[in-house]
Amino acid sequence: MDHLFSPYSYKSLELKNRVVMPPMCQYSVTNKDGIATDWHYVHYVSRAIGGASLIIIEMTDVEPDGRITDYDLGLWSDEQIAPLARIIDACHQHGAKVGIQIAHAGRKAEDAELPVAPSAIPFDENSKTPRELSTEEVKGMVEKFRAAVERAVKAGVDTIELHGAHGYLIHQFQSKLTNKREDEYGQERTKFGVEVIQAAKSAMPEDMPLILRISAKEYVEGGYDVDESIEFSKAYVEAGVDIFHISAGGEGPIAAAGKPGTHVAYQVPLARAFKQAFNIPVIAVGRLDEASLANSVIGNEDADLVAVGRAMLRNPYWTLEAAAQLRKETTIPQQYVAGFPR
Repeated sequence: MDHLFSPYSYKSLELKNRVVMPPMCQYSVTNKDGIATDWHYVHYVSRAIGGASLIIIEMTDVEPDGRITDYDLGLWSDEQIAPLARIIDACHQHGAKVGIQIAHAGRKAEDAELPVAPSAIPFDENSKTPRELSTEEVKGMVEKFRAAVERAVKAGVDTIELHGAHGYLIHQFQSKLTNKREDEYGQERTKFGVEVIQAAKSAMPEDMPLILRISAKEYVEGGYDVDESIEFSKAYVEAGVDIFHISAGGEGPIAAAGKPGTHVAYQVPLARAFKQAFNIPVIAVGRLDEASLANSVIGNEDADLVAVGRAMLRNPYWTLEAAAQLRKETTIPQQYVAGFPR
């Protein structure tokens, strides 16, 4: 039976175990230039040393006004490639594979003077009212995603993740709550996501898998549920998505910061539903901090990979600790062997 420390491979992505470090914003760019710093280097490389098999670098944006804050990473400039490549190369030296989450915050770009979005609907009463993108601007946005993916590939990533969750731009186009357009991108709400997926695939090696992080459920009145998200995700699979990273929420004060979403493994049923609906790999995430719980997600075939977020912020060596608790074999750095039971 498969378990958390079984190897896993899909297309060109070969992983030594099933533990994923999900993208978590660090808000640590120092000069507002989107360039990775020494903080990012230590942050990601320590998790590679700590045993995670796949590290997905945090939300990295396709233009300056696409960031949540001015302190987020970007890939709109060639100057941003080399600092990321330095991180990726070091993670590879410690046996981890690396992905990066390419994104645009849309109406949730807090520091943008005037955020852009599918429709001029603010996130809440404390947020700026965004400007609705023109049809031509939407097409131009697709190209910005493609260019960012191309730069990520040049930096040496092993996989690309597109951020289609948590109320950011791809999600905003998908949701009937935030997309009130009358053009082609409103008549077919999957169109923007489909075009971004196709553009990303055009800039990636043929055997490199593309991950789409998706909110499988919106926890707000009038929002979509998992049955609807499975239905519209068929278009994304047809466009080229290889792996789904299943999260939820983003259109209101929900998920890990509110209710529902306060109990462990609350998103695992969503991952299971996607795994059963599509014959492609699925990453589960959401309060899977305990090693035995994360292991059960794999053993029960609820998902193929498990993303451990906040627990890995607390402990870079969560994966090594999990192996010790589960009595599974894993590669421990020689310098740390004395600290672990034989």
